[in-house]
Amino acid sequence: MSMSSSIGSTPPELLFVLLHDGGLAPDGPDLLAPLADALRQQYPNAALVALHAPLRDETGRCVWWLGPEPSPDGLDAALPGLIQRVRAEAARLDLPWQRVALAGLGDGALLALEAVQAEAAFVGRVMGFAGGYLARPTHAPQDVCIHLMHGLADARFPYHRVVDAAQTLVSLGADVTADLLPHLDHGLHPALIEKAMGQLRTFIPAKLWREALLAAQEEDRASRQ
Repeated sequence: MSMSSSIGSTPPELLFVLLHDGGLAPDGPDLLAPLADALRQQYPNAALVALHAPLRDETGRCVWWLGPEPSPDGLDAALPGLIQRVRAEAARLDLPWQRVALAGLGDGALLALEAVQAEAAFVGRVMGFAGGYLARPTHAPQDVCIHLMHGLADARFPYHRVVDAAQTLVSLGADVTADLLPHLDHGLHPALIEKAMGQLRTFIPAKLWREALLAAQEEDRASRQ
């Protein structure tokens, strides 16, 4: 996996790990650059790391797994390396897992979303652009905020699979948002990035709401005594 990191003169407060889509040429354009720019602008004291798919298909393009479609075996082979790399980078920066976020495009989104299903206490947030789950989630990852951004005209990864996953996660008690935008095909569109930045700024996890409610109730009881 290749990587690039942007760290200011002060210790970073957050770590964003960006996962590229599969099927890209090793020397192709950086499709995640607009997302990296938006994150730097919104979080100037964050570290950014971009990871490319480590394998090569028969044409020499970067892939996370071999074969035309993702599979359980391919995912199982890809996850340990990703988890190890992200944990090592967080440890190097002395950041707890709650301050680490994954953002993936296409196959990178699938990998990021499945990673928090497979590994507890891994990252605090996941942003999935134009991608989704390999299989319908069967449990809610604990203390993880999941943000799904998708185009309704995405033919490579149909939006109804994203809707189904989001509804399932909500029923399981997960903190999840799903922004589905019309007329957008597969890719990292500016409108999807804008939605993601808004969710990062404004979304309050249910756990914090519960903690705030309990604190308010305790304060109210104390004032009545």
